[in-house]
Amino acid sequence: MTMSGWLRLEALGLNENGARLLNPVNLTLTAGRTAILGANGAGKSTLLRLLHGLLRPSEGRLIWPTPLSQGMVFQRPAMLRATVLANVEYGLKIRGVESAERRRRAAAALAQVGLGDFAKRPARRLSGGEQQHVALARVWALEPQVLFLDEPTASLDPASSREVERIIGDIAAAGARIVMSSHNLGQARRLAEEVIFIDHGAVLEQTPAAEFFKQPGSEAARRFLRDEMP
Repeated sequence: MTMSGWLRLEALGLNENGARLLNPVNLTLTAGRTAILGANGAGKSTLLRLLHGLLRPSEGRLIWPTPLSQGMVFQRPAMLRATVLANVEYGLKIRGVESAERRRRAAAALAQVGLGDFAKRPARRLSGGEQQHVALARVWALEPQVLFLDEPTASLDPASSREVERIIGDIAAAGARIVMSSHNLGQARRLAEEVIFIDHGAVLEQTPAAEFFKQPGSEAARRFLRDEMP
């Protein structure tokens, strides 16, 4: 990464059906692990979808100084009506990876997320936590340079959440940049190097994580921390 960052937002904003969903924002992402924090409905998912290209901005632009391969995992991942292995192979197949190679990469990714023995099981019959593991394996097999995560543990129990965090840490250690939305402060403390705080569609601060949790720069962030702290 350079001082110019691996992704820049220039006056990026979004209006939809006459409503302002994201106020124009200027940001430069340089950290390897970024948490987007804010209350429910603050605009975290909207910002993530803009970054990943799933939404088209009404104004401004995204600048990728160097093109980077991307992947995204959602809070409730969609599973194909197929085996676990077939679900993980699917993205590789779309990218034209040859059959033997995609089988090898899919099996390796399942082993990395702890589901090596689940390959032949129907994916839709797995628990929510197991399906999230499959979704992470599916994107890990693609070897993304940037991984976007939208509330990846919001519907999981504590044990499943810890395991998902471990996998995210492993993906980051393998070299991927991580950008994840969350309202789980403990998770952000454990995983993030920096915090982007958003409130009612406005990005109010971009701060190193340790500094944010010690002394946030906006009153809205201070209220958020007071409300969300156990």
